[in-house]
Amino acid sequence: MDALDKPLVIAGKTFASRLIVGTGKYPSHQVMQACHQAAGTSMVTVAVRRLDLKATGEASLLSWIDKEKIAVLPNTAACYTADDAIRTARLGAELGLSTWVKLEVLGDEKTLFPDVEETLKAARVLVKEGFTVLPYTSDDVITARKLEDVGCAAVMPLAAPIGSGLGIRNPHALRLILETVKVPVIVDAGVGTASDAAIAMELGCHALLMNTAIAQAKEPVRMARAMRLAVEAGREAYLAGRIPMKAYASASSPLSGLIGA
Repeated sequence: MDALDKPLVIAGKTFASRLIVGTGKYPSHQVMQACHQAAGTSMVTVAVRRLDLKATGEASLLSWIDKEKIAVLPNTAACYTADDAIRTARLGAELGLSTWVKLEVLGDEKTLFPDVEETLKAARVLVKEGFTVLPYTSDDVITARKLEDVGCAAVMPLAAPIGSGLGIRNPHALRLILETVKVPVIVDAGVGTASDAAIAMELGCHALLMNTAIAQAKEPVRMARAMRLAVEAGREAYLAGRIPMKAYASASSPLSGLIGA
């Protein structure tokens, strides 16, 4: 890492990787673990409501996560009201997973878009209870600002619908959020391939969270490695500063001082 770059810091905690990975939809726990290693991730999300609490040993998803190197981020996936999300976050804490939470309150089953009103309602309660809240939200700058104002440690706008693989559909909206909030902006949902990840990072986003794009790729481990490289390349390009876009050509070699000129 370049000495001029700063590590990802969320709520005072430093993370070596800017790629956050999920734990669902993998062909097996073994493949999931291999993907986490290939991605070089420092944090993974775990859907609290989908955990098999009776599973033990290798049957338990949690046993396949290297908790010495990877932080567990409980997720309130499949919650459709603030009350459900609050209860799920509390359950994750009671189970000893973490007092950090990826807050997800969905609006409907078809689009899986966030219900921003319920998300804000849940965020207010959880922040007051001492949770470190990372909310999944729309790519709306006003909502992002409100979430920051209630004390969320980051904002996580979608790039496209969950699991769609459509990529960065509205880069302008992400730019507005980046210009407005001071907390980290983590793109969550919609990334399909490495170029999508690179674009998000080139915009200046602080990190990416993805699951389906890796877990359901034809070769998940290879895709995990590709995503890690894309996040690193996109971050480097952002720090380097791209050249301005121009309507016409600009010669690579200067025209003045040519022999015979």
